Amino acid sequence: MKVCRKESFNAAHRLHNPNLSEKENKQLFGVCNNPNYHGHNYTLICCVEGEINPITGYVMDLKILSELIENEVLNRFDHKNLNLDCAEFFNLNPTAENIAKVIYSILRKQINTKLTLEITLWETDRNYVIYNGKY
Repeated sequence: MKVCRKESFNAAHRLHNPNLSEKENKQLFGVCNNPNYHGHNYTLICCVEGEINPITGYVMDLKILSELIENEVLNRFDHKNLNLDCAEFFNLNPTAENIAKVIYSILRKQINTKLTLEITLWETDRNYVIYNGKY
């Protein structure tokens, strides 16, 4: 059984690799390399999968999952400049892929290891990533 919680947050970022020239960064990341940053209204879906607890009837209490997301993710990233305000991205390019991996690693520490975790992060209405810890 899989249970999921959907949340949203807003954040700015700049896609930039300091090991590349300005020209290479502009070619690789285009408008996402704007030195003044740009923002997204991210949609986050956190899914937990496992057996239903016969006592509670839950895989995981969604209120607890909601609180974890709020305390560990939303409070950390919402209305922030990911590059400048969030230590997780001081040396990590805040691509959708990397943001999803960071969120996964934050939440994975808080969720019973008997349960699998999957993060889906929508960056735009057409672009999203899914991460489950395999890579």
